[in-house]
Amino acid sequence: MHPMKTAALALGLAIVPIAGFAQEPSDTRIKELALEAIRENPQIVMEAVQLLEQEQAATRADAAADVLKNQRQLLERDPNAPVLGNPEGDVTVVEFFDYNCPYCKRAMSEVQGLLDADSNVRLVYREWPILSEDSVFAAKAALAARQQGKYEEFHWALMGMEGRAEEASVMRLAEEIGLDIEQLRTDMDASEVQEHIDESMRLSQALGFNGTPSFVIGDALVPGFVEQDQLEALVDKTRESD
Repeated sequence: MHPMKTAALALGLAIVPIAGFAQEPSDTRIKELALEAIRENPQIVMEAVQLLEQEQAATRADAAADVLKNQRQLLERDPNAPVLGNPEGDVTVVEFFDYNCPYCKRAMSEVQGLLDADSNVRLVYREWPILSEDSVFAAKAALAARQQGKYEEFHWALMGMEGRAEEASVMRLAEEIGLDIEQLRTDMDASEVQEHIDESMRLSQALGFNGTPSFVIGDALVPGFVEQDQLEALVDKTRESD
């Protein structure tokens, strides 16, 4: 049942006892009865809202489960997504992130710690620049760096930089690590760069994520900052279930 119909039903259940009509009441009368019921029992509104929120959460969970079931290959094996760690690892960790997200920067050391502690983890990065146009520029530059074989070096440098990732600071950092800036700017306009970002947007929405960082580890959806020991526990649980 549609969530709004459910909410209406919650109100309607309170109205039925006071609606003594032989014929079906008009829309106007239904509204009057609803208002009367709300005045007499204001908790009805909260109950209806809670019911609506529960149904929306269930809908999001079903959508996420569908992605994990039917789009696992794309999520974990997209050839257009950067892979760090062990490309042949037995457990895949997918991280959605933004270079201007302070929590992503905090999570960087936790993710690095995981890779150092477990040599059998594949780390798939989904560039998800949602915070600003500067974030989009940084994501495109990082993805373009793949053409020069420097994605990983550039990624860690961007994550570790102080201040905002914006055009001037991104290009200064690119120069420092030896990227050809002219080629980088050209490669930023390549179709696969925008396709990666578009796919990240679609997948994150389908999974119900609303902020960065967000992780997918096996069947676990993990929004927000996560410490290394939690990441390791989720990797171990996924490994045991396979």
